[in-house]
Amino acid sequence: MSAAAHVPPPDRVVNGPTPKHAQLREILRRTVERELPPGAPIPSERELAQRYGVSRLTVRSAIGKLVEEGLLARVRGKGTFTAARRMELQLYLMSFTDDMRRRGLTPTTEVVSAATEVPPTASAHALGLTEGAPAHHLVRLRHADGVPLAVERGWYHAGRAPGLLELDLTQSIYAQLAETYDVRPDQAWQTVWAEGADRETARLLGMRAGSPLLVFRRVSSAGGDPIEDITSWYRGDHYQVTMQLDRNTPEPGQPPHYGGSR
Repeated sequence: MSAAAHVPPPDRVVNGPTPKHAQLREILRRTVERELPPGAPIPSERELAQRYGVSRLTVRSAIGKLVEEGLLARVRGKGTFTAARRMELQLYLMSFTDDMRRRGLTPTTEVVSAATEVPPTASAHALGLTEGAPAHHLVRLRHADGVPLAVERGWYHAGRAPGLLELDLTQSIYAQLAETYDVRPDQAWQTVWAEGADRETARLLGMRAGSPLLVFRRVSSAGGDPIEDITSWYRGDHYQVTMQLDRNTPEPGQPPHYGGSR
């Protein structure tokens, strides 16, 4: 018998030196890459276990690895889907609501918490507040077409937006600031980094703790007065950032810099 006869068919899981979860992972990878469009559901764990003659634990292990790689995405209460093509995160001053609508997606927002309290020192400095002065603290979960994409934790200058937390916080904050207070953020410094999701952020986004996130901290001002210090955690399996670079060297004393009126 030739050696080729011992090679298992590509659509079957067999006993052998390669663990079954690894075999199934590669079968699912080929299916996703060759047959399924972005956003398509995959069969349930039970269906996959029956189809390939393996345990549900084996299926769960194979799917979990593909989720970690960003090829699949779990949506809490709905199932597992092929990951959508990553969206470009544009580094310009635009609200999440406007950005999603520009992409043809339907944005929705869930308010996780809202309170007026004393911010941490870094945020107080960013907003130009005196020690012990309160600010509005708002935590929101942002969705696009029903998929949770980002967790936002923001601080807002209470003196420049009194009563902000009494407004409809499921809508664009920038629109609320403009309509209610005639405050229109027109400049911001933004810092970007990557980190693993902590338990709370992972729970809100329907991900595993430790999953990759893109994090953006933005301090926005209107007419030179700081109004917002917000940090947003975006799903790393849905976003990528592209930047145009040149050989110009920033002048000394330029960003990063937060806070203070100018």
